[in-house]
Amino acid sequence: MTYTLLIPGLVWLVLFAYMPMGGLSLAFKDFKANLGIWGSPWVGWENFEYVFRDPAFIDAVWKTLAINVTKLIIQFPFPIMLALLLNELRMSRYKKVMQTVFTFPHFLSWIVVSGIVINVLSHDGLINSALTLFGAQPINFMGSEKLFVPMVIVTDIWKSAGWGAIIYLAAISGIDMDQYESAQIDGATRLQQLFRITLPNILPTITVMFILSVGGLMSSGFDQIFNLMNAATKNAAEVLDVYIYRITFQSATDFSFSSAVSLFRSIINMALLLIADRAAKWMGGDGLFR
Repeated sequence: MTYTLLIPGLVWLVLFAYMPMGGLSLAFKDFKANLGIWGSPWVGWENFEYVFRDPAFIDAVWKTLAINVTKLIIQFPFPIMLALLLNELRMSRYKKVMQTVFTFPHFLSWIVVSGIVINVLSHDGLINSALTLFGAQPINFMGSEKLFVPMVIVTDIWKSAGWGAIIYLAAISGIDMDQYESAQIDGATRLQQLFRITLPNILPTITVMFILSVGGLMSSGFDQIFNLMNAATKNAAEVLDVYIYRITFQSATDFSFSSAVSLFRSIINMALLLIADRAAKWMGGDGLFR
């Protein structure tokens, strides 16, 4: 009887995750709208040949990897540190307030977040108005390609760190309290308990989250970058997701070409996920697959 609760989720998964996979055949076809997906003629690897001959595609791949590797190195530890800090709070009411404050940005859309960022960092925004008030020169935050990637990283940390910390707090709550009691009897400080008990116990969760993050290195978060970019920063913002959007909707529409790019991205993400899983097991940790 309990398994019947899975039926709505399975139906959703089949309808919106597995059935659309049939559209990936467009990557190997010359799509004709009047013929439809199944009636369009097969062209084999021709679309992929066009993709790899496009310098803008190669540039978008390198920019995607550069931004996402930087985000992985800088951003990944933040939810862990936040979870550890929240776990050390002993005042339960204050702890709940802080959890709510840090988690709330996750529920804001990137349209709202980008609006806040623009109002704060624009040429006549809050920060530049304060700088002008004190006699300093305004800084072109929104129009600088050098500042675009740091802005993407900082806004992503602010928006997602609180939500990510929930996963680690759940893992911490599953730790046997007898370990902490034994450590206190032996005279261990709270810092020693953190490094000798808390972190080792949540290491499997950290490993799984790291593997999943590596598996998404070719996906840049289209909503964030699309809403933060502008004409001045479009070169720095031309990641793979934006490239797919541009060739699909802002130029001569070619669904076969964009499907080939999307399929390439998915295959690379899958390969990175399997490599990260294998590396985790090789280093003695737990992976996603047995």
